[in-house]
Amino acid sequence: MTEQNRENREQHKSWNGKPYRSLDYMLRERFGEKVYKVTLNGGMSCPNRDGTLGKRGCIFCSEGGSGDFAADAALSVTDQIESQISVLSGKRPIKKYIAYFQAYTNTYAPVEYLRKIFTEAIVHPKIAALSIGTRPDCLGSDVLALLEELNQVKPVWVELGLQTIHEKTAQYIRRGYRLECFDQAVKELHRRKLEVIVHTILGLPGESRLDILDTMHYLNEKNIQGIKLQLLHVLKGTDLAYDYLAGKFSVYEREEYLDLVIDCLENLYPEIVIHRITGDGPKELLLAPLWAGRKREVLNMLHHRMKERDTWQGKQLGTSL
Repeated sequence: MTEQNRENREQHKSWNGKPYRSLDYMLRERFGEKVYKVTLNGGMSCPNRDGTLGKRGCIFCSEGGSGDFAADAALSVTDQIESQISVLSGKRPIKKYIAYFQAYTNTYAPVEYLRKIFTEAIVHPKIAALSIGTRPDCLGSDVLALLEELNQVKPVWVELGLQTIHEKTAQYIRRGYRLECFDQAVKELHRRKLEVIVHTILGLPGESRLDILDTMHYLNEKNIQGIKLQLLHVLKGTDLAYDYLAGKFSVYEREEYLDLVIDCLENLYPEIVIHRITGDGPKELLLAPLWAGRKREVLNMLHHRMKERDTWQGKQLGTSL
């Protein structure tokens, strides 16, 4: 074993034994204890659904707008938080939570409304940070100013749905904006000292392993604070499902996906927090791959395989951790 490998193995201990900088590790380091997310629904739509850009949403998106696990939008923000805290705290002792606005595009509303719901969430005594899922083309100057203001109260994270850097794929999935729009949004968020988390999808039709790694390398240079590596899963009722059932593409087998995730982790800077490493969607909607529903098993296999390979996040970049 080389001296560099010995040093890296020692560093892994500071990641709670995982070979990558996990969200759980970051939260414990930052807040001093275990922190859980409560997923909220602000009752917003999306320019890809209300007719501004389209009416059918992104090709992979369910009717729930990626918020299938979010709370009931009919409840107030406070009631949504309290209802989820009640469920989570009944299973384990938890003191701190992240308020995650997940469903649809969570800055796609008048800024007065955003101020109301975001403030209601961030001032809750058990909320430690605010995380907002949105699109880079829905971050006007008034919204950015609001987020900058709220960031003085508690940490504000902005989660951007990029999925891929490749324009051909972006057109296929009906993303609705060009890469330059994402670049500008990241610059504006950084200028206001807001943390950026980027959503990517691994396995989009037509993309090769090298295409996916190109996205990882691109994001390395954007000074992002976190990333979600989302397995492409096919949900019933989506346009993606119609293409899948028509045989236009196939999804990853578990072994293929594990190899790809390891490739991605090896090519990501070790400073980037890994917020997600797989995903599945609601069991009643999941069409493929069905193995994605066994997330704990997938994660255990990933950790075991990375240990066998003596590998870690950033290894292929030659970075010291």
